[in-house]
Amino acid sequence: MVSIVSGIVHSQEKHLIYLLSGQGSDERIFQEMDWDQSAYDGKYVEYLVPNRGEQMPEYAQRIAQAIDTSRSFSLVGVSLGGMIAMELTDIVNPKHVIIISSAKSRSELPLRYRFQRYIPIYALVPKGLIKVGAQIAQPLFEPDRKSHKQVFKAMLKAKDKTFMKRSIRMIVNWQRMQQTDDVFHIHGDNDHTLSIKKINDAHIIKNGSHMMALTRAKEVSKMINEYLSQGH
Repeated sequence: MVSIVSGIVHSQEKHLIYLLSGQGSDERIFQEMDWDQSAYDGKYVEYLVPNRGEQMPEYAQRIAQAIDTSRSFSLVGVSLGGMIAMELTDIVNPKHVIIISSAKSRSELPLRYRFQRYIPIYALVPKGLIKVGAQIAQPLFEPDRKSHKQVFKAMLKAKDKTFMKRSIRMIVNWQRMQQTDDVFHIHGDNDHTLSIKKINDAHIIKNGSHMMALTRAKEVSKMINEYLSQGH
């Protein structure tokens, strides 16, 4: 088993796994997850800044251009990346869709996201303050980040302010109602960002937080490996 981010060797014979990060993270969220590199290649998807007023399905159409559909592939998405993965299922044909600390549809979003579709408080906040707010709120909402504090700080610092504000708009206006069949959803029961109370049909990691793709990477990887090995 080796890192899914470092040392990738591409091969047409291998199954390709596209990695989609969250709003406040990047490829480093996957740095401690691993699987059998003899069977799988991992490729991180670089995000585009959403266009003004762009909705999640439209954004996914643009992200889909980075996916090579000529070879067998799967999607692994964390948080926002999981929501984008759900929209991609309507555009491309992945063999597997695995989402971590995410939501399969609008009904799984907390009320604080859903009500802002009608009362868009976020729109009144300057994009610079949204980024600062995330830097303050993250350790308060998800205290287990302290095990990888410097990585989480660096990822947030690197995020584009416009991307952060426009991606909030995409989330609060996300209208997906259907929950695509055969999605493998991994969620922590101590996720303070996307509460387990709204989540259904998920594989639970005890005391897992919203940051568990990195902080509990060994357990998350084990679940993914077992799922992939079953040959769904």
